Amino acid sequence: MTDHPTTDAPAAPGAAPPAPADAPSDRLDRSLIVLGLVIVSGTVMAVLDTTIVNVALQTLGRDFSTDLSTIQWVVTGYLLALGTVIPLTGWAIDRFGGRRVWMTSIVLFVLGSALTGLAWNVESLIAFRVVQGLGGGMLMPTGMAILTMAAGPRRMGRMMSIIGVPMLLGPVLGPVIGGYLVENADWRWIFFVNLPVGALALALAWWKVPGEAPHEARATLDLRGLALLPPGFVLLIYGLSTASGNGGFGEPSTLAWIAGGAVLIALFVAHSLSRREKALIDVRLFKDRTFATASFMVFLVGIALIGSLLLLPLYYQIGRGEGALAAGLLLAPQGLGAAFAMPVGGLLTDRLGAGRVVPFGVVLIVLGTVAFTQVEAGTSYWLLSASLFVRGMGLGCTMMPTMSAALTTLPRAAVSRASSSLNIIMQLGGSFGSALLAVILTRQISGNLPQQPGGGGGESHLGQIPESVRVHVAPQLADSFGTTFWVALGITAVLILPAFLLPRKGSAHNAVPVEPPV
Repeated sequence: MTDHPTTDAPAAPGAAPPAPADAPSDRLDRSLIVLGLVIVSGTVMAVLDTTIVNVALQTLGRDFSTDLSTIQWVVTGYLLALGTVIPLTGWAIDRFGGRRVWMTSIVLFVLGSALTGLAWNVESLIAFRVVQGLGGGMLMPTGMAILTMAAGPRRMGRMMSIIGVPMLLGPVLGPVIGGYLVENADWRWIFFVNLPVGALALALAWWKVPGEAPHEARATLDLRGLALLPPGFVLLIYGLSTASGNGGFGEPSTLAWIAGGAVLIALFVAHSLSRREKALIDVRLFKDRTFATASFMVFLVGIALIGSLLLLPLYYQIGRGEGALAAGLLLAPQGLGAAFAMPVGGLLTDRLGAGRVVPFGVVLIVLGTVAFTQVEAGTSYWLLSASLFVRGMGLGCTMMPTMSAALTTLPRAAVSRASSSLNIIMQLGGSFGSALLAVILTRQISGNLPQQPGGGGGESHLGQIPESVRVHVAPQLADSFGTTFWVALGITAVLILPAFLLPRKGSAHNAVPVEPPV
């Protein structure tokens, strides 16, 4: 029997213990950066498609001879499909491995995009958007899981900054690209544009995304959880989306949808707590104080980010009479501010801890929102653009550092399911914020503006304000948007409370040891 050299000799007094031979480096090397860019190439498609269609709804309604309440399902169906499939991501990664799930998601998304571009009526358009959403829903959480497992806890913040760029830039670039294609080409190209991007993302994934054995080759799907959580999520989001109508949250049908969704989600929580094997989402993760705190913050950030993306373009289009393309360009400073701050925020999070970075980001978001609470009929675009840049920097120092903080204290085996949970919470926050702010804005405008001939309330009223009338009602429109932005600012300010509960040490201090292979 061959003797092996001993490795358990005592260390010299005061000396640091020797690092294991396979200890991960703190350096963000070239291979990890390339992997991050490969993941971004795929996630950017799904993020863009959450907003790129918004500027084309009027054209789609005209071409298919349908009203806004019907054509709106082109957006709603996509978002509901996203929310439905996200809970499956953690199980799929455990069962098949991240690389297979990633490439399958790209194929499904590209197929849905091609079919949507070929749609022949509104029913087929909505159905194919659902297919597209089923693929897009798994791209972001799968990409996050692949990167976090490749980087390890010590480099989590910097890797989250890379994948977070499309999450903030996408909603800004989406309206710009959509407006340009609708005005200069054809609405079908807002879907066909995904084909070459998807082909490139698939080729890069085949080349660079590492293959790995499934974490649990015999992982079973939580069928009872699947029957409770996704339908509950769909009912809840559908109820929130209907709240933008005239009845708001007080409408009996809206309350019924929301209550039904809440009951199913509550039943899932009870099921997850009683299940010995892994549930679709392990709610026991919320026993970790850092994860629970960060999850609450992610919900509020979803409201602040996605909800504001409803208000900002509406202000420029309805309040100031700008076109879709111009409104999209006016939103660009927020994305530029986020792109500038995200790498810095990720680096500082790794060194100082999220608890020292995120509060600063929240203050920047609040400061960047103040100008919009004071809007008047002729508020300077330069002032608003500068405010959006500051707001973008705040989002860049808040969103991804919060999400990385949620993952750094968890065991490696829990990362994929935790990433899935965070994305679900983000979608819930965004949907709630969009519905809430839409209701408030609709009521403000309905109360401040005289009824237009032939115009209904709510959304139809918003879309039918002639330019000649807008000149006279511009002050009332500004007041309506200003009041709604006050609500958005208040929700954002609440973020400061849990922000101080996040870890106040760098990832090197609170990293969880990587579990050895079995």
